[in-house]
Amino acid sequence: MRHLNLHHLRYFWLVARSGNLTQAARQLNLSQSSLSIQIRQLEDSLGTDLFDRGNRRLDLTPFGAMVLHYAQEIFELSEELVRAVDGEASRSRMRFRIGSVSTLSRNFQEHFLQPLMAEPDLHLVVESGGMEELLNRLQSFQLDLVLSNRPIGSQGESDWRCQQLARQRVSLVGRPDPSLSLLRFPKDLAHLRLLLPGRNSDIRTQLDALFDRWEIEPNIVAEVDDMSMLRLLARDGLGVAAVPRVVVKDELKERKLMVLHDFREIFENFYAISVKRLRKNSTWTRLLRRAAQKQPLPV
Repeated sequence: MRHLNLHHLRYFWLVARSGNLTQAARQLNLSQSSLSIQIRQLEDSLGTDLFDRGNRRLDLTPFGAMVLHYAQEIFELSEELVRAVDGEASRSRMRFRIGSVSTLSRNFQEHFLQPLMAEPDLHLVVESGGMEELLNRLQSFQLDLVLSNRPIGSQGESDWRCQQLARQRVSLVGRPDPSLSLLRFPKDLAHLRLLLPGRNSDIRTQLDALFDRWEIEPNIVAEVDDMSMLRLLARDGLGVAAVPRVVVKDELKERKLMVLHDFREIFENFYAISVKRLRKNSTWTRLLRRAAQKQPLPV
């Protein structure tokens, strides 16, 4: 069985965190050459490079990013142990880093996060970004989970795991107006000022197919990727928006918006995307199951 030199791993961890060999060497009271040699010894024991040395910067290789992920946990736990022995630590809290696709409904995110935030042993870190950026960070072990409204299949060695969390029927909503309640669908749909998701959205793809089937040329006044912006535009009376009800649940409850039509065959799906973990996988599975069981989203 291969044994890991934890001194070498700690040296790597400090260099990777600082991004500066000179600074890490000064902190460790070592020469740069001695530090470089010991990191090389770690790479030799692992059988691959941890840093890309093609330029002057200390860029981690994909494997180096994975090693940093585990080193971070190892030394954070060791620091917690020291604090516990000194009587300074309370219960250990596990860090759970979630990336959320920037176009995802904020209401859905809150709905999903509520039961996780009630976990006493969990420390949540939530960041937003584009799908490609988040998947890159997930693959390099900088994130533990990505929330998305688009699925992803297994690709090569990345070993994606894509779990459907919920789905929500899409509705057409607008400001309360007695005349709108008399609309005939699909006949009068062509006369409405439509606010629709962008063309890269799965909802938009389904809507376009429905318009073609109904032989309707829609009057689209805005195409918006951000669901929160669609909600605001509809609330301000600039048009009627096609959105999942979870996006506008507060406005519907307060009667600032009304449902004009339910597209019974159109849904937005919500997914949790992860990659295989050696130690944490069962923990995340349990947390995801608990979140879904505590507050299932309406269909």
